[in-house]
Amino acid sequence: MKALVLAGGLPQIVLIQELQKRHVTAILADGNEHPIARPYADKFYQVNIFDIEAVKKIAVEEKVDFLITCCADQVLLVVAQVSEMLGLPWYIDYETAVRVSDKRDMKRIFWENNIPTSRYVEMTELDWEQIRTLSYPMVIKPVDAYSSRGVRKVWNDEELAVCFAEAAQISRSGGIIVEEFCEGEEISVDIYVEDGKAHLLCVSNSEKINDADRFIIFRGKYPAVANEVILEQIQNVAQQIADAFGLKNCPMLIQMIHNGKQVSVLEFCARTGGNMKYILINHVSGFDVIGAVVDLTMGIRPKVDIKPPSHKYVVNDFIYCEPGVFDHLEGFEELVQEGILAEYHCLRPKGMVVRGVTSSSDRIAGFTIVADSLEEFNRKHREVVERARIIDENGVDIMRRDLLPDLK
Repeated sequence: MKALVLAGGLPQIVLIQELQKRHVTAILADGNEHPIARPYADKFYQVNIFDIEAVKKIAVEEKVDFLITCCADQVLLVVAQVSEMLGLPWYIDYETAVRVSDKRDMKRIFWENNIPTSRYVEMTELDWEQIRTLSYPMVIKPVDAYSSRGVRKVWNDEELAVCFAEAAQISRSGGIIVEEFCEGEEISVDIYVEDGKAHLLCVSNSEKINDADRFIIFRGKYPAVANEVILEQIQNVAQQIADAFGLKNCPMLIQMIHNGKQVSVLEFCARTGGNMKYILINHVSGFDVIGAVVDLTMGIRPKVDIKPPSHKYVVNDFIYCEPGVFDHLEGFEELVQEGILAEYHCLRPKGMVVRGVTSSSDRIAGFTIVADSLEEFNRKHREVVERARIIDENGVDIMRRDLLPDLK
């Protein structure tokens, strides 16, 4: 069998390895010349993976049995569209993929089904009459971007006009969501929907860099700060979403915010959490989300069997850097060998130009720490911050340690 894998990040490395374990030839396509998953693939194409005809051409010429991806909502849409065009299997149809990938359809369906979410307007050109129906602060979002690109918080008309124009340049369709900002604790909810029932796999906090107007994740932390009332609401809202979007068998990621009394949904997609989230989910629930995506695509129905968490604390931290040209990591392997790190991953190829910290896609590496007390976690974390290094082409350590605070 042959599979065409779209996108070449860390989760796709695991996806390719899972395919190869099942004796499936993995052909990788990515827009970058040297994505980190390239060395793991059986064959590689450099191509714009959002170009439907280009992706379709590769699938036809290679005579693949299916297309597949994981952890990427906009790529999910491409896989669904090309699979439907070629009559190949995928776990959701194209119409559903559009509704779970486009924030315009998503917000509309939330409101139609009484799913708690912030008030919003959607537009392709800035319309101040519509804006006046909302209250500051507001959040600007391209309807079809990812990795927090173009997502900005604004406090006044001047900032809104500037950020709206920036978001319009990023959105492929030109569509922009403007919504009221919700105060509270942000949580990331990973679900697996089995025969229409939403099973909670992992509820974690998404901690953001202390930036006035951007939403850049530096940490995913289990357990989340959430009381029993909030956890019950999360379960109920997850089921509401699965029902409203007609999801029967698939992974699901929901981003929410809560104030201790009620939740509000920011957005969701019928996919697994991105980047290193599959590690967090496996430690917390024992469920292999990437293996489940392969199962679904190959016609096998995964069975949800949730196990107790491996440790009291499971945390993924992401490393950002000063501007420079990334060359290599130092110190991480020793930290794994000493049991300080559970694992670590380089997330970008050697030679990548680091321009600073503007979105979640700027992270260079990530690491996982597991611990059974807060004290144990912070002791391990301080060792990593002190000893790990990100080296640029000139031999300079460019790691932003100031963006890696202790856990509180």
